[in-house]
Amino acid sequence: MDFVAGCVGGAAGVLVGHPFDTVKVRLQVQSIDKPLYRGTFHCFQSIIRQESLTGLYKGIGSPMMGLTFINAIVFGVQGNAMRRLAHDTPANQFLAGAAAGAIQCVICCPMELAKTRMQLQGTGEKKPSRKLYKNSLDCLARIYKREGVRGVNRGMVTTLLRETPAFGVYFLAYDALSRGIGFEPDDRFMIPKLLFAGGMAGIASWLSTYPVDVIKSRLQADGVGGVNRYAGIADCVRQSVRREGYMVFTRGLTSTLLRAFPVNAATFATVTLILMYARGEGPKDCEEAQPSGL
Repeated sequence: MDFVAGCVGGAAGVLVGHPFDTVKVRLQVQSIDKPLYRGTFHCFQSIIRQESLTGLYKGIGSPMMGLTFINAIVFGVQGNAMRRLAHDTPANQFLAGAAAGAIQCVICCPMELAKTRMQLQGTGEKKPSRKLYKNSLDCLARIYKREGVRGVNRGMVTTLLRETPAFGVYFLAYDALSRGIGFEPDDRFMIPKLLFAGGMAGIASWLSTYPVDVIKSRLQADGVGGVNRYAGIADCVRQSVRREGYMVFTRGLTSTLLRAFPVNAATFATVTLILMYARGEGPKDCEEAQPSGL
């Protein structure tokens, strides 16, 4: 049931948060010499004006397919790891989350590579004059044809460096918050509490590893347009800091935090409610509020 709940929660999170993710990626990789966007809200406005509303949903196919499995893996592995560890302690919550984060990188890295490339395709154009990729699968197939397995897994090390501690913080923060505010099946404020705990856990998770995400996005975007700028992680960090200063590691952070709360609120609330209903512990007030005809 952990896997099923994770699938549904992942789909809910993607639908809520993908536009914010598109803005985050555009801000992270735009050129400092010729920036297209002045900030988060200007980026939103520009994409809608130049590429229509659908521009915000470029590349959604990849995370919609991938995050369904990713969340199934994450919540499934974390749930099973906690049962194996036996003791529900903060340290075990972190370890179980970190294990789940590391394992799902096998799917996460190629998925985010395709998503990033699709999000950058046709930047500033309502009808791209030349579409290099038809969809996310075509994007991965073309990368594999040119660069092999290594190309499809571009950014794997930075993905591991981001996801492993981030998911540890994610589950630790959710556990601490949910214990702190407390909720029971008959609590009339249970759903708002679930949403708050999930949203804040997402924000804590992103803040813990955000600089690594900036480097990951830059490495995965490197080569778009046929020009490779970075020789590796250290070179990317060195060049980025030299050209843009240490504030480069906050590029797109506003969009990310705006996205993190609703996405993770929806994800955690969906997963928790599905698991509660599966155990016959659904919120009493919600059950009583159902119209009698349903």
